[in-house]
Amino acid sequence: MVRYVLLLLTVAFLYVPVAESSECLLCHSAMQGKMEGRKGVVEVHVDAKRVVDSVHGVLGCTDCHFSYGSGPHSAAAAVPVEVAKLAKKVAVKGTSDPVALSACVQCHPAEYEALTGSVHGENVLRKKQADGPLCLDCHGSPHYIVPETDAESEVNHANVVHTCGKCHGDERLAEKYGLDGHVVEMYESSFHGKKFLLGHTKVPVCSDCHGAHGITRWDAPDSTVIGEGKVKTCGKCHTGATPKFAAAPAHAHVGKDNPIPYYSAKGLTALVIGTFLFIFMHVLLDMYAEVRDRLSRKKKGGH
Repeated sequence: MVRYVLLLLTVAFLYVPVAESSECLLCHSAMQGKMEGRKGVVEVHVDAKRVVDSVHGVLGCTDCHFSYGSGPHSAAAAVPVEVAKLAKKVAVKGTSDPVALSACVQCHPAEYEALTGSVHGENVLRKKQADGPLCLDCHGSPHYIVPETDAESEVNHANVVHTCGKCHGDERLAEKYGLDGHVVEMYESSFHGKKFLLGHTKVPVCSDCHGAHGITRWDAPDSTVIGEGKVKTCGKCHTGATPKFAAAPAHAHVGKDNPIPYYSAKGLTALVIGTFLFIFMHVLLDMYAEVRDRLSRKKKGGH
């Protein structure tokens, strides 16, 4: 009994400023693992400290979980009409609680509108593909989302390539949707990608060129990565960019599919290795000649 009283006090006064949330977290911060609930199998543990440190720490649980009341035995709140309509469309992904998954639209209407018209949104909302990404696939658990500037954020500049790569580096998804499964490797082989791997913080990553919520197909009329759209995209960093400048490939093709850079890289690698081997052998031969001359002079009585 004392344990649960202390837990309640900790959650209510140290972690969560919202009284309603403290009631939920009294149990959910102590529970572990997954459980079969009324809406399917769900992860029941919620880290109270991480919740209050997140961007959603000021919200109450039922600000998103409309299907539940403030307590396990209380009546649920009315679901806003806009959220209820969207929940039906995203049910293919949010099988455990599509209402909570749709609640993002209340605070982020502009982002959701852009997503709805994107290639990702089309895949989920109209084509009903469960493997299409929505908010949580990129931003992570809603309980633990931190600002984009935080190094732990899934959409922090340093983490964007990895986040996008979870889908775009998946060979199964690449085959299903006719995509290039080596796109991350291609990016990392490009000039931008090499600078990114070296730790440059200003170099463009996926979202800088393709966008985030409103991503279109690469060949769409309003695409940001072909034609005039690409010129504008390049111009964000390269002032005065022209169509000729923008024609340069942003993703370097890897392997023998692009023979000129492939064999040029192989040749330069061989040249560097050969140069160092030549220097090493030259030093060894020079040392050998010096030792040989010294021994020869010593035998002849010289100095």
